[in-house]
Amino acid sequence: MMYVDINKSLLKSIPNPNTKKYEIQIDVPELTFLGVREQPDFGKITIVFTPSKKIIELKSLKHYFFQFRNIIVSYERLIGVVFDQLTEVYQPESLKITLACNPRGGISSILTMDSTNQ
Repeated sequence: MMYVDINKSLLKSIPNPNTKKYEIQIDVPELTFLGVREQPDFGKITIVFTPSKKIIELKSLKHYFFQFRNIIVSYERLIGVVFDQLTEVYQPESLKITLACNPRGGISSILTMDSTNQ
């Protein structure tokens, strides 16, 4: 399966119960996916999210990321797809995603996308 097969319909929301502005940080410490050479890759995603009307339902987020185990995707494409899909589904006031990839060949990568820089 390729990145175009990432199913955003797995993402569910809950109405935001708060009228005040606040920030949520969600850590996904065990992200697994297939790199472009179809070898297992591992990383950690951190989501910093300022909600507007919807918040992320965490169980659905777990199922969303679980599907990546069978997805062939580069680091750069992965963070872009996740950023775009979370933005589309939840329409947050702000969103920042950091992908910290485990070392391969002695080199590690950290990628960040931030809605304040878009």
